[in-house]
Amino acid sequence: MKKHAYALGGAGLMLGISLLAVQAQDLTGELPDPPEFSAQSEPNFVSVSDIQEYKALPEYHEPDWVTAKYVEAGTLPPVAERLPKEPLVFKTGDMPDGIGVYGDVMRHVIGGRPEGWNYTAGQNQGWGGIDIGLSECLTRTGPLFEVKADELEPLPNLAKSWEWSEDGHELTMHLIEGAKWSDGDPFDADDVMFYWNDAIMDSNVSPLNGGTPETFGVGTTLEALDPYTIKWTFKEVRPTQYLYAMAYGTFCPGPSHILKPQHPKYSDNTYEQFKNAFPPEYMNMPVMGAWVPVEYRPDDIVVMRRNPYYWKVDENGNQLPYLNEMHYRLSTWADRDVQAVAGSGDFSNLEQAESYVEALKRSAEDSAPARLQFGARTIGYALEFNLSANGWGEPDARGQAIHELNRNLDFRKAVSIAIDRQRLGDSLVRGPFTAIYPGGLYAGTAFYDKASTVYYPYNLDAANALLDGIGLIDTDGNGVRNLPDGGADVEITLLANTDYATDTNLAEGVIAMMEPLGLRVIANFQQGTSRDDMQQAGQFDWHVRRQGAEMVSVVQGTTFLAPTGPQTSYFHRAGTDGTVDTLPFEQELVDTVNAFVATSDNAERAELMKTFQHVFTENVYSVGLTQYPGALIINKRFANIPAGAPIFMFNWAEDNIIRERVYVPEDKQGDYELHPETLPGAPGGAGPV
Repeated sequence: MKKHAYALGGAGLMLGISLLAVQAQDLTGELPDPPEFSAQSEPNFVSVSDIQEYKALPEYHEPDWVTAKYVEAGTLPPVAERLPKEPLVFKTGDMPDGIGVYGDVMRHVIGGRPEGWNYTAGQNQGWGGIDIGLSECLTRTGPLFEVKADELEPLPNLAKSWEWSEDGHELTMHLIEGAKWSDGDPFDADDVMFYWNDAIMDSNVSPLNGGTPETFGVGTTLEALDPYTIKWTFKEVRPTQYLYAMAYGTFCPGPSHILKPQHPKYSDNTYEQFKNAFPPEYMNMPVMGAWVPVEYRPDDIVVMRRNPYYWKVDENGNQLPYLNEMHYRLSTWADRDVQAVAGSGDFSNLEQAESYVEALKRSAEDSAPARLQFGARTIGYALEFNLSANGWGEPDARGQAIHELNRNLDFRKAVSIAIDRQRLGDSLVRGPFTAIYPGGLYAGTAFYDKASTVYYPYNLDAANALLDGIGLIDTDGNGVRNLPDGGADVEITLLANTDYATDTNLAEGVIAMMEPLGLRVIANFQQGTSRDDMQQAGQFDWHVRRQGAEMVSVVQGTTFLAPTGPQTSYFHRAGTDGTVDTLPFEQELVDTVNAFVATSDNAERAELMKTFQHVFTENVYSVGLTQYPGALIINKRFANIPAGAPIFMFNWAEDNIIRERVYVPEDKQGDYELHPETLPGAPGGAGPV
């Protein structure tokens, strides 16, 4: 350790030389505009009030077989008694194909594997839309891609309405009244408060999508006023930003009547036992979503059946969902695309650019069972540096030395300009798909500003000069630079996800492009869950990561844009002393993000994001690699698919298309149901009844 600490001290002595070199040569350049792509589609923009409302209807309906087999047999209450006082009603005018009919299945193929059903404690259900099908949150953001920009605000969901106090510090939310979990247990404020007190506020629990106290503002409190009213109290004035954090997946309450008895605060369980109390084999887990897991076969399939207590209807009073069943074949993510294009699967978010050309050719054929719908370029990858030098990840001497190098701006610039982004994008797919991505916010999104974006184009000679300037010289002649003053070879571990070919292809491209720079980069390819665990633990030097909602919508996941709290950043979290050792420019990013969260003035927000984008890209906070559009692959038999639905914007396409109102016309329905005319059974049971 002393050797590395001494060597980096030498790097500090060389800083003046490095700065002179940068001043002598301007490394910035003109950022090319993304190529035009005619296959992209546009949404029909509407108001939130055009999509849904809450109200009681004169009568309600359900599939005939549910009435005949369950209600008339006395094993299920009438549908009107299973619905809330005022159900959520989807308006016909916003349904592309109008009121639907019951029946059929949507067949998904996924590459993930369910860990269990306790998403409250951090277990994933395999992704691919499973969690979106079973979870409901206080607010909803998926359909916002079609909401007019000047009316943009999360949709009401479990919270049907809210109002701010006069001073703007308190937000009172009114929950739906009389809604029930899929096992018939009432949903109320107890479920919300359990999630807040015993998941979000319990440092030993890590909810699935990363909800932390900082996500909702430092010092924020939440209390229940009555069974259907909750009150938030914020330090900031009217922080409407947090309404987005109350959507998928950071505030989706779990069934407290099932979870609470297993929580260590109320039992003899350890936290690990609590997390694993509901394995994939545990069937009929109570949900508020449209479908309930009723069958699980390892490495084969997850089957979900309609929730008989689902609390949403259409304007004719038909209880949703229209589709009786959801299938999730457990295969690979690449196979998802293949099966959707072939017609053996029904739905896919085509996001592996390597598959685009062939998928487009097949979908253009008259006999093609599926159609492709491309959206905006909201898929982007970045090379992220572990910027912690005070212990996050508990690095050894080599890792500590690399983390300190990561904190050097000239080192980050050298890495950035040694990457040929055009060649990297073309290596994935040729054509007008990929665009040069300098980092930060994505081009084409609401808060992006090209003039505020600093772009460092490919310049290998200048990259080598920068590394020379900070004392990284190949002193032993083996082709790899050494740390200053005769230190060890510069060896860097690069973490990447093997679940997606794009991730590994980009990581391999980065590794190859670092070789002529004299940096030895060693791949650490991990499957999704292992990769996630290593990233969250800080066990990486560099990380090739597909970025999330924070770079697309900005208003969602905003606190993840910078280390606003000890656990919010993806690549710079608190060290062993509990603090984040922020660099000066990082603190400017933190201040900018906090100011953005604290204001609801759109003009001010736009200016703040210009500042954010400039500081981010000028300081190479992460190295942008490439960005490109995704395509929704959907079997042609499905109706009510909204135009312009992106595969990812505020949420994934499974939520954007509002699956509970998607249907298959009777003359196109197939014989795909595995458990026809059955409903979910008792929690933990073997399957449907």
